[in-house]
Amino acid sequence: MGIGAQWIVVVTRETRMEGLKQRWGTSRQADFLMEAAVEHEVERRFRKRKTKGGSVKQEEFDLMAGDVAALADNTAYQREDTQYQAAVRELMHQLRDLGFPVREIDRSYLANFDFGRCVLVVVVGQDGLVANTAKYVGDLPVIGVNPDPSIYDGVLLPFQVGQARSIVQRVLTKRHRVDKVTLAEVNTVTGQKMLAFNDFYIGCRSHTSARYTLDVDQQREPQSSSGVLVSTGAGLTGWMSSVFNMASGVSRYLNQGELRPTKFDRCDPQLMWAVREPFTSRHSRADHVMGILAREEELVIASQMPTEGVIFSDGIESDYLEFNSGNIATFSVSKRQAHLVVG
Repeated sequence: MGIGAQWIVVVTRETRMEGLKQRWGTSRQADFLMEAAVEHEVERRFRKRKTKGGSVKQEEFDLMAGDVAALADNTAYQREDTQYQAAVRELMHQLRDLGFPVREIDRSYLANFDFGRCVLVVVVGQDGLVANTAKYVGDLPVIGVNPDPSIYDGVLLPFQVGQARSIVQRVLTKRHRVDKVTLAEVNTVTGQKMLAFNDFYIGCRSHTSARYTLDVDQQREPQSSSGVLVSTGAGLTGWMSSVFNMASGVSRYLNQGELRPTKFDRCDPQLMWAVREPFTSRHSRADHVMGILAREEELVIASQMPTEGVIFSDGIESDYLEFNSGNIATFSVSKRQAHLVVG
């Protein structure tokens, strides 16, 4: 590969089975420890039943053991790993001899990888891996490949492995179609910047309450909550949907009927923000807990957390901005867009 050569980059991620191997060394050791955990849990449940004063019949014990074993069954892990590794191998084979070297990178390197020498990016994995990737690659076309349509929804993975070569050729010859997906952006007074494909989380690293002041539409109030979410249209089916699920459940419980979530297209230039579990006190209010930001509008949050304040995007907690007292963050629709190949 000569100096100045351009690449096709394939973004992958470790499977759950690979994660187990990293933690426990080998798959056999992982199996042994999971089996030991099953035996321990069966014994714990058996003792608990006995202390309540009843005998445990053999069929009840077998049923109990079966339930516990199902919790620790790693068959799905093994199947997922086998299918994923086969998909990656086939994908790499499909992309050979297209005129550009192909380089595979793990998602853990996304934040530090230089995409300036790439012609396009192929992502093979879950929908979330596309979201994790798209915010780092600039204007490069992103092709989402579904390694296993039987288990992955594929909202952001429109192509199967067998289609990869033809769709890459379409991109290389400029005959492809893209969705220009809206990204969210945050800028801080400390000079830091971050993009989000799905959402931002603003709050405390631990489970303690986040303290901050929220300023939107020239309305400012001190708040204490479990944090703030700022979501794009693409992210409304993700973390933000849990806010609507909770609100809808409360509404049903109070016989107020079903609450329909607000949705907009992933290409619409607007964002939604929501405060999670706002708490009211002498020092905090909850008059402003949700809103929509159109293009050019801003949500400004000033941290009042001495330590442990963070901002991260798309669920990647390891790639975060410190957000402690004295720091102010401004959230808005980004001028940058993700270019997802759709055909």
